[in-house]
Amino acid sequence: MASLIAAVAMAGTSTAAFAATEITWWHAMGGELGAKLEAIATKYNESQSDYKVVPVFKGTYPETLTAAIAAFRAGQQPHIVQVFEVGTGTMMAAKGAVYPVYQLMKDAGEPFDPKAFLPSVVGYYTDTEGNMLSMPFNSSTPVLYYNKTVFEKAGLDPNTPPKTWEEMESFSKKIMDSGAAKCGFTTGWVSWVQTENLSAWHNQQIGTLENGFGGLKTELTYNNPLVAKHWANLKKWQDAGIFQYGGKGGGNDAPPKFYSQECAMYMNSSASRAGVLANSKDFQVGVAMLPHYADVKPQNSIIGGATLWVLQGKKDAEYKGVADFFSYLSSAEVQADWHQGTGYLPITQASYELSQKQGYYDKNPGADVSIKQITLNEPTANSKGLRFGSYVQIRDIIDEEFQQVLSGAKTSEVALGDLVKRGNALLREFEAANAN
Repeated sequence: MASLIAAVAMAGTSTAAFAATEITWWHAMGGELGAKLEAIATKYNESQSDYKVVPVFKGTYPETLTAAIAAFRAGQQPHIVQVFEVGTGTMMAAKGAVYPVYQLMKDAGEPFDPKAFLPSVVGYYTDTEGNMLSMPFNSSTPVLYYNKTVFEKAGLDPNTPPKTWEEMESFSKKIMDSGAAKCGFTTGWVSWVQTENLSAWHNQQIGTLENGFGGLKTELTYNNPLVAKHWANLKKWQDAGIFQYGGKGGGNDAPPKFYSQECAMYMNSSASRAGVLANSKDFQVGVAMLPHYADVKPQNSIIGGATLWVLQGKKDAEYKGVADFFSYLSSAEVQADWHQGTGYLPITQASYELSQKQGYYDKNPGADVSIKQITLNEPTANSKGLRFGSYVQIRDIIDEEFQQVLSGAKTSEVALGDLVKRGNALLREFEAANAN
């Protein structure tokens, strides 16, 4: 009996000694995307026995960021947290909370080459010395979806989408005059698509100090002739019925307008692709780059989505597991599968080339438009993205001021002037709260 008890005790000790080290990953993806994320973690866990990644859904992007900050203060933080792109400034300002990815990979002895990632993705998440601070995961960029069936009914070439805003207007008028659709176009995310990406696509500054990349003392510069002209045009086009507003934030009213064929064109994230295709069984969908004004040569669009940030306060052995998981996550096979299954960008050149080799783009025309658009030119100081504190709140201000323009309460110049004043006040508050 004594020998049996000893054997059982030894077995228990042995099991404990070889238990997989747990890595907690807080994320903001529900539904099908959440299931896809869970599948990545499961496959990683099955691929080795040293570590076990445990994904935990924490709600929306803002909710997940808020929860992570609160957990860190309480000493109950996860190893990894998914943070949306406009939370980058907040994470960078959280002194002592972040374990930069470039340092993590170096300390863990994991092979890591920032040049393997798409420049437009890497640029958003690097410091002024070019060091990567977080691990790219789900990156997207806005594109133009259009109804080829409606184009044909209106006598337009279904394989020739509008390239300029001037063509967006003329095509929309022809579509509406023909009775093929009631409205020309709608959009999700007036802030991200029609303001931030509009600026980058036209190589226009969003804020001083390289759009905030150069430090906290940045100021917004949205009150410029380009954005003023565009907002005024959107107001004019709304009044003519050419443009229909999809609502604030992500614009939840915009997708149904396109799915129901009420509006012939729709601008939103490349990651909307799966939803667009699933809801367009009655018509054929085309995908094109965002329109630009005819007197400007397009530059490159900027990303949305999120990256994975590593938080301080864990054991070295656990960080080795995080680094190992990141190597797995950024592999060509995993990234190509994620890209093809979701519509998010392939974050590395290797995953893009693998998707090409697998014939994915031949079988799925338009699926590579987002990559071609975001890599159209080498990013400039104006087009590599933005990095501002309190930007979640600033996006709310963008929506509020844009609605003032649509209602006729303010001109675009006045609204943008007020947007800059209100936004800069938030930037000064953030600066004061995060000053060294």
